[in-house]
Amino acid sequence: MDRRKLLKVTSLGTLMSGLGGALDSIASSPAAPPFASLPALPQKVQRIAFGSCIDQNKPQPIWRAVLASQPDLFIFGGDNVYASKRPWQSNALQTAYATQATQAGFAQLRKEVPHLAIWDDNDMGPNDGGADFSNKQLAKDAFLDFWQLPANDPRRQREGLYHAYQFGPVGQRVQVVLLDTRWFKSRPKVTDQRDAPGKERYLPDADPQKTMLGDAQWQWLEMQLKQTADVRLIVSGIQVVAEGHGWESWHNFPKELEKLEHLIQRTQAKGVVFLSGDRHIGAIYKSKRGNSYPLYELTSSGITHAWTTAKEVGPNRLGDLITQNHFALIDFNWAQKQIQLGFQNTQGEWLKQQSIDLSELQ
Repeated sequence: MDRRKLLKVTSLGTLMSGLGGALDSIASSPAAPPFASLPALPQKVQRIAFGSCIDQNKPQPIWRAVLASQPDLFIFGGDNVYASKRPWQSNALQTAYATQATQAGFAQLRKEVPHLAIWDDNDMGPNDGGADFSNKQLAKDAFLDFWQLPANDPRRQREGLYHAYQFGPVGQRVQVVLLDTRWFKSRPKVTDQRDAPGKERYLPDADPQKTMLGDAQWQWLEMQLKQTADVRLIVSGIQVVAEGHGWESWHNFPKELEKLEHLIQRTQAKGVVFLSGDRHIGAIYKSKRGNSYPLYELTSSGITHAWTTAKEVGPNRLGDLITQNHFALIDFNWAQKQIQLGFQNTQGEWLKQQSIDLSELQ
């Protein structure tokens, strides 16, 4: 996100999309430098940690708290390094990854905790970038290498980095869907009143030609939502249901947001909870639209540099913003049929907790 005070800082087609969808549920164990041995993905999950916005040049004491929380899985939600300075240079991205690899706590987590990753703008290309970034393939290649995706991973054969996994048996099955909200994203409509509350950078654009996911990823997502799952954690670098601000969000493309909501209804996909980053804040949102069940969103963005002075209206936000460095925890209480969401700070102290009954998400 472009805040001067905060951060001075055609698809391969339906065939490949379908093939990728079939392969996405197969978990692989990558093994290559810079991390010679990475843990295999778990068969089931009880606790998932999630976070985003990691400046490789800033201190990272938070990994001690993350490791102490003993998650079964960590999800890197984007902006996993910062290399968006203009003019964009591939060697700057490589240097950013190399620097991040030397962070002791991060290296320990990668060695000991199974993890998944998706990118956002600052580890893909320019701030708020999207489909028109000319060097996105170079950035993707760097991502594939750093996160050590195996040679047979479908992300190597198709455009974008979207992917999905399933964990646990029926009745306790958690599906993690990692959306790529950068590779295909259309250029948003620039605000007519910069920094005005609710119109800070962008305005809603109802142009039906504009897209967030692109045709192939939309087809793939429909396939994923038709799979059996009790909880679906859908990771979107860009906020989905949060309202009341003019930064990047799905609300910039209201037709796409409406399409997403209708797809969830049409596929009868139960258990959807969105995970997002990008904003340098932590928050939980609840949005009720039409005849669907409420859509919850957990935004966790501030591993190394939360927006300490953030203030904004939040018409569907549950409680206050988290404005200190933090990460999120998601616990599954299958006996009580609940999901417990919350945030911890760098000392492992709880900042906020929220429970959701699974019966509410169907």
